[in-house]
Amino acid sequence: MKNILVLAILFASLSAYAQNKYSGKVVDVNNQPLVQATVQSQSNLQNAIVTDGHGAFSILLEEDTPVIVKFIGHKTVTKTLSKGNNIIVLAYDDEVLDEVVISASRETQQRKDVSASISVISAKSIEETKALGIDQLVNDVPGVLMSTSRAASNEQHFMAVRSPISTKSLFLYVEDGLPIRPTAVFNHNALLEMNDVAFERLEVLKGPASSIYGSEAIGGSFNFITKKPTRDFTGYAGFQINDMGLTRYDLELSKYASDKVGFYVGTQYTQRKDGPVQHSDYEKFALTFKNVYHIAPSLNWTSVFNIVDYRSDMAGSISESDYSAGNYESDQTFTKRDAFSFRFRSTLDKIWNAKNKTAFNFIFRKNVMGQIPSYRIRQFRNSGQLTGLGRGEINENSFSSLVGLIQHKVDFDFANSSLIIGSSLDYSPQDYVAETIGVTVNTTTGQNIGYALNSRDYILNYDASILNYAGYFQYEINPIEKLKVTAALRYDGFEYDYNNLVDAVAGPRDSKNSYNNVSPKLGANYNLTEKLGFYANYSNGFTPPQTSTLYRNSFVGVGGDVFDLKPSSYDNFEIGSYFRASSRLKADVALYLLEGKNTLVTLRNENDEFFNANVGKTRSYGIEYGIKYSPIEALTISHNGSFAKHRYIDFFDRGVDYSDTDRETAPQLLGTSKISYKPQAIKGLLFSVTHELVGKYNTSFENQVDNGDGTFSTAVYDGHNVFNALVSYEAKCFELWAHALNIFDDLYAARASYNRFRRENGYVIGNPRAFHFGVRYKF
Repeated sequence: MKNILVLAILFASLSAYAQNKYSGKVVDVNNQPLVQATVQSQSNLQNAIVTDGHGAFSILLEEDTPVIVKFIGHKTVTKTLSKGNNIIVLAYDDEVLDEVVISASRETQQRKDVSASISVISAKSIEETKALGIDQLVNDVPGVLMSTSRAASNEQHFMAVRSPISTKSLFLYVEDGLPIRPTAVFNHNALLEMNDVAFERLEVLKGPASSIYGSEAIGGSFNFITKKPTRDFTGYAGFQINDMGLTRYDLELSKYASDKVGFYVGTQYTQRKDGPVQHSDYEKFALTFKNVYHIAPSLNWTSVFNIVDYRSDMAGSISESDYSAGNYESDQTFTKRDAFSFRFRSTLDKIWNAKNKTAFNFIFRKNVMGQIPSYRIRQFRNSGQLTGLGRGEINENSFSSLVGLIQHKVDFDFANSSLIIGSSLDYSPQDYVAETIGVTVNTTTGQNIGYALNSRDYILNYDASILNYAGYFQYEINPIEKLKVTAALRYDGFEYDYNNLVDAVAGPRDSKNSYNNVSPKLGANYNLTEKLGFYANYSNGFTPPQTSTLYRNSFVGVGGDVFDLKPSSYDNFEIGSYFRASSRLKADVALYLLEGKNTLVTLRNENDEFFNANVGKTRSYGIEYGIKYSPIEALTISHNGSFAKHRYIDFFDRGVDYSDTDRETAPQLLGTSKISYKPQAIKGLLFSVTHELVGKYNTSFENQVDNGDGTFSTAVYDGHNVFNALVSYEAKCFELWAHALNIFDDLYAARASYNRFRRENGYVIGNPRAFHFGVRYKF
């Protein structure tokens, strides 16, 4: 026995002696280090390491043993290392790079491994689009409509993804995989708090993503991924102007100060004065600062803070007669919105070994939003005639958040399987106060020309804390080579603690409300080839009531019990396919069925005041499709669109049965088509033309309009077709570009809705024909 032990020790020593230490660095074609690239022994696949924050590696190998070096989005190479310092260059794989995604699991993976409909707006697309706003980016995604008016809305917007055009909390906005707002304090204009200068790429995951991200990710989640510091000093200064009164200044700086520490700064200042729509001025300052610190080869620390200071007039909608006459005059002269947002995120990424990694995240948020909302102004009438008086409100909502999130991923040795587990805790106390204002109305013009605060005439005055705790897992496995199966489950608990600060004056009495939900997901991918695959999934999503909805519901009297609205729940069934015939032709298609239960809708009571209620059941179903074709290298043609139906299945309002009818503000057709041309004879020149299609939709419930002759009809908006054009030119350090918006000067609406008291549609006006110019100097 003793001899056997000695022989074993001797054999181990000889084996160790036979191995040599090899070192080197993995970089891309621009000599930028590739962090977390894999270097793997070809003869022993278990012997693998990942590169550190400098792209460096060190591995023990038997002499002349080749290594496999790979990094997602780059071409894999096999190489025999030398005894000196090895520099391994990985070239970009253009066919794969745009198919690398993060949003489906908060981990980097290829599109073909995701059993859901997901679209990527790459850094190249962002650079070439020269977008005036986020809408010009996200509307390139099939089935997505971010509707805004560049003449009036001041970045305020509506959204539709597998849903009607609305302001509901059906979409989750995240930055680098982390929500920018807490649950139950959703504001449909949360994108005001984003700085588009800092966007490196954008990923849109459609359908419920609650199994990973939690509530509100129903129609889709939008992941805005920020830029990273560059090894060499880079940056630009830019200026933009248009004939709608807008000017914008941009600045970006990026550099590694040392091998371990890098910095990125991106900022903008935007202002509009005297635009084509009266009372539509605004200004916005945004700053993003990012610091990356490579503490050790396996430990990286990233910190980001964002500041946004925003002030805007709120022009509101215009009447049917003004819209038909092309009159851009607003009825509002004092409505406004002021917002301040601060977000800080700190993330530690720890790589334990080639198979285990953990991310530790801490977030602090601070938001204040004050407004005199145009949608809360109500003009008084007597026998249909304006009295000269009206009513409105002034309100302010503020919150702060402390958030912790930890996620761990482990890769297993069998069937290419992996497990992600995570948990999060979000504590967000908030304050809300709303007081009434008396409004003065010009009876001749119909304009609201002044207001007076009714001090201490409270509509609401409360503080409320929201605690959201969650745990989740996601498991992936390849039972056979071409098939990947994904299973995920998440539990969410919510505790609301509401404290009325004006008991017996306004609002319901103090209340504690609790909600919880279990969100499952099951999906599968089958990849016939590297270029053709199919997927199917079932997922569940949910959203609890918003605090402003819950405590402001019109059913609640002063001092009454909180009308406990139910969480909305959605079951999503989806099948789809993706096809890649080299970089020349790409296509995606998805068919979905979204069944909603207790869907939250906004209604008007007899006093023309908004209130919220749960609808029994809704159903949305449709097809989303995208195709991109380059018949020649200089020319690219793309079309992204959707055809969908959005129905009430079980819904009553004021005793009227609207079951089995189409929902309002729900166009069946959406589409964006684009032709881009880069003449090879003039390097750096780009021409593009874009067509935006929004189909016809109902603005009222079906047969809600009383025609006065015993018959009833449905109010509609006829939809619109808008054409835009872009020309840009880049030469050395300069970029110049010009947009022509709404080339044919068509009259259209960003959104139309029916007011049953006025018995007419109201329109958020779209922008007229306009020209926008930009210039940028790159450092």
